[in-house]
Amino acid sequence: MTSLRTLTLAALCALAATSISHAADTTAAQQLAHWSAQAGSPGNADKGKVFFTTRHGGEWSCASCHGTPPTAQGKHASTGKSIAPLAPAFNPKAFTDTAKVDKWFRRNCNDVLSRECTAVEKADVLAYLNALKP
Repeated sequence: MTSLRTLTLAALCALAATSISHAADTTAAQQLAHWSAQAGSPGNADKGKVFFTTRHGGEWSCASCHGTPPTAQGKHASTGKSIAPLAPAFNPKAFTDTAKVDKWFRRNCNDVLSRECTAVEKADVLAYLNALKP
């Protein structure tokens, strides 16, 4: 019986640890603070909106897939895959996982700009997205 209790307790601990590892580790506001600190200045929502909707010499802008404003479900421009709303007020999971934030900024900036976004650009876009309210 003791061995069954030990095994059950170990299984519950493992399940709890797994659940914790998938929990949100950041917020959109914390991401904005992080990138503003990296940029050396606060994000500017007006500049972020312009950045978000501009094509930057390429075929796509951020808005091409995420919509303008990015408060509803979007659709990837080439694959047609649906994308959850990007604005945190319309998607509570947006910008809550640091690894995913870094991954998607890297991919999407490369798609739109053919390069990584700067800290200033990330801060401005996050300021814009955080300013969108229902």
